[in-house]
Amino acid sequence: MLDPAAPAGPATRGPQPRRHATRRAHAAPEEPTVRPRLAVLIPAHNEADRIAAAIDGLWEQTRRPDLIVVVADNCTDDTAAVAAALGAQVFHTQGNTHKKAGALNQAIAWILPHLDDRDLLLVQDADTVLNPWFAETALATFNRKVGAVGGVFYGEQGGGFLGLLQRMEFHRYAWELERTGGKAQVLTGTGTMFRARVLREVRAARRAGVIGGGSGYYSLASLTEDDEMTKAVKTLGYRAMSPVGCEVVTEVMPTLGKLWHQRLRWQRGALENLRDYGWTRVTARYFAQQFLMGFGALSFLVYLTFMITSTALYGLPGLSPFWTAIGLLFVVEKTVSVRRAGPRAVLVAVLMLPEMLYDLFQHAVYFSSLWGLVRRSEEKWVST
Repeated sequence: MLDPAAPAGPATRGPQPRRHATRRAHAAPEEPTVRPRLAVLIPAHNEADRIAAAIDGLWEQTRRPDLIVVVADNCTDDTAAVAAALGAQVFHTQGNTHKKAGALNQAIAWILPHLDDRDLLLVQDADTVLNPWFAETALATFNRKVGAVGGVFYGEQGGGFLGLLQRMEFHRYAWELERTGGKAQVLTGTGTMFRARVLREVRAARRAGVIGGGSGYYSLASLTEDDEMTKAVKTLGYRAMSPVGCEVVTEVMPTLGKLWHQRLRWQRGALENLRDYGWTRVTARYFAQQFLMGFGALSFLVYLTFMITSTALYGLPGLSPFWTAIGLLFVVEKTVSVRRAGPRAVLVAVLMLPEMLYDLFQHAVYFSSLWGLVRRSEEKWVST
């Protein structure tokens, strides 16, 4: 059992877990006879109502963690007590003003000296539940070229029609990941496993000025620390993967206001990370994706304006066999990509109009983020 020394901040140890792994994970290829240790960090700020599900999901892994640590960050509720009662160790941050990234930097600095280079550290959000094969699948994915393995995230049930649209979006992202062989675009904050060696190299690279973001493990300068960490890992020459089998279920935003705030932070953070990293071999494809996203948004707005104006002046246009065929292919692609989300998702995809409105919302987020970046406006971001 991995048992770190007393942390820099006060900690509370809960009871030791009583169950054992039912199946052994595959060892890393470079040392197949030695099983690496696995520790988990769950940053949590007032998550008493959700932390139990996250911890239970970890104890139910086919490759159970050697240690689960809940990083209680400025909590004023019963998060620590619930975590300790479920067999997790609790690490309390001290004087942290940098939210999730700051909390993780303190916890990683405490636990990493007790891990060997080939040991593994899983960072998981408190509002996320991993599927039972996550740890085993991630362990089997590591080799000398893979530095981190992130989750494939799906939306939890609920949230009404807006929640359904988010789940459809997440299913499409998972579908694209599967088509590309699990090459991760972002090492999602919902759940990502790192080699201890890679985290040490990231901090050394920050301190040497090779990459920015301060002198810790996670960047304190980024609105989206998971996106920035992805670029850091890839800049050091490692691959980032999100294989099938590493599914996680995370929350969906229940209102347009919360969704707007979440997506604005994601998009603004992605743009700022590209600005800070500049054009490199790693960021070239991310720049291309942002350009295509902007071009697609502009094209959609131009097309929509043209159709509205044309219909108002000349009435509904006649059917064109060519454009009808193109439209049908588009509908088929949209439908196939969400078929695993259930019949309601398929029906919404066929109707097209709801997703067109959702796309308009996403385009508004993109242009608002871009305008804020150009103006260098500062936002008061809060956790979602």
